[in-house]
Amino acid sequence: MATRAKTTRARRKPKYEWDASKVKALREHLGLTQTKFAEELGTAQQTVSQWECGNHYPKGMSVKVLNLVAEHAAFKYGEAPKEKGTAS
Repeated sequence: MATRAKTTRARRKPKYEWDASKVKALREHLGLTQTKFAEELGTAQQTVSQWECGNHYPKGMSVKVLNLVAEHAAFKYGEAPKEKGTAS
């Protein structure tokens, strides 16, 4: 009887840790409201609000989607939300 080699898939760390300020910065970078951002991500506006308030954090597939959106939008992960009325 042949034995199967057990394979394990290495889990990759997320490319980026999404905290409240970074989720909001990405949304503002895209120029979207929470409602429109949620629609684009395929989630509820309340979920985006919870992320931005720091009550919950994106996990699993949400992290992957945020990473893809950020890469596609040329979002600089280290950038802070821009203050209104400041020149860049």
